[in-house]
Parts: sequence; structure tokens; C-alpha cells
Amino acid sequence: MTVLGIDIGGSGIKGAPVDVDGGSLTDERYRLETPRPATPDAVVSVLAEVAGHWKGNDPMGVTFPGVVRNGVIGSAANLDPSWIGVDAAALFAEHTGRRAVVLNDADAAGVAEVAFGAGRDVPGVVLLLTFGTGIGSALFLDGRLVPNTEFGHLELNGADAELHASDRIREEQNLSWTDWGARLQDYLQVVERLLAPDLIVLGGGVSKKTDRYLPSVKVSTPVVPAVLQNNAGIVGAAMASTGRS
Repeated sequence: MTVLGIDIGGSGIKGAPVDVDGGSLTDERYRLETPRPATPDAVVSVLAEVAGHWKGNDPMGVTFPGVVRNGVIGSAANLDPSWIGVDAAALFAEHTGRRAVVLNDADAAGVAEVAFGAGRDVPGVVLLLTFGTGIGSALFLDGRLVPNTEFGHLELNGADAELHASDRIREEQNLSWTDWGARLQDYLQVVERLLAPDLIVLGGGVSKKTDRYLPSVKVSTPVVPAVLQNNAGIVGAAMASTGRS
């Protein structure tokens, strides 16, 4: 079964058709830059272009970097605040001609990793963290998702953790991977104390480069890279549109 998945991020909007039974992309992903300012009108225009890269009007899954309840946006830390209260599912359907299921971006990535990747068949508490423009989180207990956790906004050094340890901050401050790894360790230690997870999975673009920083990160919890890497959100979005989230 092939379903379109689209992943809205703070820097890019990317999508691809997904084999939801096997957890893999069936075509090259198509990516466009996230517009600035990232208002609903601007973002939905780009999303419609990404969705239109593939013909059809079948349902699709879409991720959003913020709290999502029943398709309605509850927070938008890294997009325009005018998103709050928007029925994104209805907006996306109107502009693409496809029924849309919308969920938090990290939750989508976590759903994919628990089904097909590093969290598969892992009992207990599994925490997926995505590092990009911000820090996203997805929490699972025995494979069941606790949605919209948003642990990237935990306080660390007097501010949101993502202002200390996101990949965007690494790039903006030109941090070495070793220096960023030390910041990652600070953040993971806070998460450990709060949640006592059995496994932490690192997602987002940094999951492809764990050899550069992870060996120096010292925490008690096992920490592994996401198997699906930066495609996890697309896969999880597609799965959600079939009721598999």
C-alpha cells in the first residue's frame, strides 16, 4: 500500500510516496524551502506544490512542528504564530484536493521508528528526539505513543533546550561536533532525570553523523541513531493517514 507523506519542517517541506507496509519511500523525496515568514498561506502554497509533484487525490499524511490535536494546530514555535488555532487538516485538504491527516512531526518520526526502525519491539519507555531547526520529541510506552510531548521546550540553562542544543544552533554558532555533543549530553541528562527512558533514539539530520559526536556523549540510557534517519517523518506521516499512528 503506497501513501503520500509530507514532512513540514522549520527549514524545508519534503514529501514522498511511502510503502506503509514496508516503511520505505517508493520514489525520490521532493523538497522545497519553508517560506519566511512561515504563515499558513505561504506554507500551504509550498505544501501544495510538493503534494502536486505526484498526481492523484488519495489521502495523505502531513507532519507539523508543533502541537496538533484533531488536525488543529496548538503551537508553532518555529513557524509563524498565526498558525495557532488553524484547522490544518482542512486547510491542506482544500489546497491539495487530498484528505489530510496531520500530526506532530516528531510523533510521526517516532511512529515510523517504533514500527520499522530503532524502536521496533523495544519494551518499556522509548524516547525519540529529532534535532533540526528545533528539538522534537516522541514518547512511547510499550510501543504506544504519548502525543505532543514537546520536550524540546524543557528549560535548560534558563531557556528552551532547543536554543542550546538544536542543530540550528550548532550551525548558527559554528560549533564543532565535539562542542555540540557536550550540549547534547547536557540535554539528555535532563531528559534522563525526568523520564528514565529505556532507550533514546536520535533523529533528524544529525542521525546520519552520530560517529562525530555520540562516542563522547556520556549518559546512562542507551542512545542510538534513527534507522530511517531524516525520512522517518515522511514515513510516519504516511502511516498516520492509514490509521497506523
